[in-house]
Amino acid sequence: MEQVFKGRSFLAEKDFTKAELEYLIDFSIYLKQLKKQNISHRYLEGKNIALLFEKTSTRTRAAFTTAAIDLGAHPEFLGANDIQLGKKESVEDTAKVLGSMFDGIEFRGFSQQVVEDLAKFSGVPVWNGLTDEWHPTQMIADFMTIKENFGTLENITLVYVGDGRNNMANSLLVTGAILGVNVRICAPKELFPVQEVTDYANEFAKESGSQLMVTDDIQKGVKDADVLYTDVWVSMGEEDQFEERVKLLKDYQINREMVMATGKQDDGLIVLHCLPAFHDTNTTYGKMIEEKFGISEMEITDDIFRSHWGRQFEEAENRMHSIKAIMAVTLGDLFIPRV
Repeated sequence: MEQVFKGRSFLAEKDFTKAELEYLIDFSIYLKQLKKQNISHRYLEGKNIALLFEKTSTRTRAAFTTAAIDLGAHPEFLGANDIQLGKKESVEDTAKVLGSMFDGIEFRGFSQQVVEDLAKFSGVPVWNGLTDEWHPTQMIADFMTIKENFGTLENITLVYVGDGRNNMANSLLVTGAILGVNVRICAPKELFPVQEVTDYANEFAKESGSQLMVTDDIQKGVKDADVLYTDVWVSMGEEDQFEERVKLLKDYQINREMVMATGKQDDGLIVLHCLPAFHDTNTTYGKMIEEKFGISEMEITDDIFRSHWGRQFEEAENRMHSIKAIMAVTLGDLFIPRV
């Protein structure tokens, strides 16, 4: 592939073609091989990367930090107490300052408009580490994990169960549609994706041949799934809706009954979760939920989480490799052969 990435930001999956997303997935797998073989790949030697975090994270921060260091760049973390986006300083002013000091900027926060404005005004590549609307860096890791497990993305059916209108459901539906993966959103009607997202996905599916489904029928939704995917029932900033979400989503838990309903339990089924997962009560949050609502497992049961179907820790590691690929091609001076 010719160099079509340099200088571009990675803000939402819908901005990239099927070939470009496929390249990023394949390049991520290649960089993972280099890492495992201890082969140096310091494509960003001397670059400086700003990591802006309005929302806390374990995997995103760790992945961007280790990816930057492996590539030879210096990452600088700026947490919620270090940045004043839109509060004491406008996003435009912040973007111009950081763009003059750093070669690339990662942003993880609430507003998609903020990450769009950072890209508009900074003059350097900006990477979306998560907003309330999209989670594009997670998508490269997710479909990389699927390709590693199945050897292909063709004829794969991915079923996301849970809150169908959060950033993960949005990104999985649209990215899958671009790539030609069959994607189903299985959720209560109250939590179906918004029309704008399904419109995006349907347009991409016309070109790729992806078969899409949005349903509240669990048996219909999960039948013949190759991949079951879930996320937490309550996203950051929505904690006041917890009781309502438990009532709505308790039947959409990935458990042994749901696994059996796929009919694929003995035929290569995998289960993914972007983490953190509330599969037991070994956390302060888990204990609080048990005391308040009488449930010890939420979006996924502990036995399925720890089973041979679970690929969530491979998926988590792949955040580092995929983020490395995204930063390297958008910021580096690479000639990009087809990997």
